[in-house]
This record gives sequence, C-alpha cells and structure tokens, in this order.
Amino acid sequence: MNDLSVFASAVTLQGRHVVLEPLALIHHDELVAATQDGDIWRLWYTTVPSPEGMRAEIERRLRLQTQGLMLPFAVRRIDTGSVCGMTTYMNIDAANARVEIGSTWYARSAQRTAINTECKRLLLGHAFERLGCIAVEFRTHWMNHASRAAIERLG
Repeated sequence: MNDLSVFASAVTLQGRHVVLEPLALIHHDELVAATQDGDIWRLWYTTVPSPEGMRAEIERRLRLQTQGLMLPFAVRRIDTGSVCGMTTYMNIDAANARVEIGSTWYARSAQRTAINTECKRLLLGHAFERLGCIAVEFRTHWMNHASRAAIERLG
C-alpha cells in the first residue's frame, strides 16, 4: 500500500518550456491574468475559474490537497516567466497507485504550444517514476477537441 501523503506532497517539476509549481495563493493575480487571455473562463465545454472566482478555486484545490485528494500546480512559462494556467493530479488513489491528470486549463496564448505536452509528460514521468503509479488517467469533455487531440499526441 502506498502512502497517501507522498501522493499529495508538494513538488516542483521543471522541463524546457514550463515549471510546474505547487499552487499557492501567491499565484492568484497571475492566474486571473491568464484567464483573461482569451476570456477562457467563458468556454462552455470546460471549467475554468472566472477572474472573480479564482481565489475560491485556489482555496478549493488547496483544501483537496490537505485531504490527500489532489495535488494542484500553477503552470509557469519559462520563455516569459508568467503563469499561464493550472493542472492537477486529482482523484488520487494511493492504495491502488492511481491518479488522474486533469482540471487543466491554459491561457489562450499558451494553447497549441509545447506547454501542454510538456506538462503532461512531466506529470506522467513523476507519477510513474517517483510515485510508483500503475495507472494514470486522463479525462476531458467529449466536445473539447483540442484537449483530446493533445492527449492523443502524447502517444
């Protein structure tokens, strides 16, 4: 049996294009700015916090982390140094060595770049190599064609 605390322990993951930082309230203003890049909180087929709801969403994710159910990250671009979105390990099942990667969103300017692919690869690598997961799940709305295509490209 795996230790739940290990699955929900804050960790920083870095690649060539992004740094996944443990989510914190200090990311609030940058995350609000990221949602305003393309007004992405208005998309109907995905859930992105509105600028007004960002603090509550950060607090919700951090609360789930303290319960061992989620490990949330702020996604920081290396090229600009700005935060461009959020991603998480969620539905953590340490007893069965399983996690889901989801609740992910990116500013419009970060979409269709290397950012999403690298984030997913960093999360997959950490899940399998460090956490000892035997399964990682992706879940997205069936109408979110861009997200589904990005997951396929991980191949």
